[in-house]
Amino acid sequence: MQIPGRGQVCPGLYIYNTGELRQVSDSPAEACPWHRRGAIIMEAVLKSVVLLIVATSLSQAKDAPSSTKTETAKPQTLSRGWGDNLDWVQTYEEALFKAKSGNKPLMVINHREDCPHSQSLKKAFSEHKGIQKLAEQFILLNVIYDPTDKNLILDGQYVPKIVFVDPSLVVRADIPGKYSNHRYTYEPEDIDLLYENMKKAQILLKTEL
Repeated sequence: MQIPGRGQVCPGLYIYNTGELRQVSDSPAEACPWHRRGAIIMEAVLKSVVLLIVATSLSQAKDAPSSTKTETAKPQTLSRGWGDNLDWVQTYEEALFKAKSGNKPLMVINHREDCPHSQSLKKAFSEHKGIQKLAEQFILLNVIYDPTDKNLILDGQYVPKIVFVDPSLVVRADIPGKYSNHRYTYEPEDIDLLYENMKKAQILLKTEL
């Protein structure tokens, strides 16, 4: 078998250049054993390249971060949205204990999650910077059920309802809102009155002690 010399073109030879496989002779590949061997090698190389490209693509697809963000529900806190940066107690009994031992007034907020009036007042309460700051001086409790202590019922059961209790464990019935039928309720437009009543609860506490 004679191998083509330099400058010669093998019959049936194909040239792979710049991504194109081009035939430079019309003679069949079987006419040249040298070419047949080269063709086998070229085919193996091309297969290896294809497999490498497929493997790389699969690897990139696997490592690519998912574009869908999974939103996790925020855990329910004791504030229930009335002031996430404030310290809230869990039960009325705990609130009374801390009010007495810490010599701080207690503010009890009775509301409902499905009550639009409660939600509107909550928004005004949480956005009022003065109230959020002054509330740090109170023992805070918000409940979504009617209290079992009859002293908190006062003029009836309704929501929203805000009642103050002093450290001597006396319910401050003398600090109402502005409505005659529901004396301890507040609307969003009454938020400044609530702010003043919080100040009043502190002042009365200091003068009575």
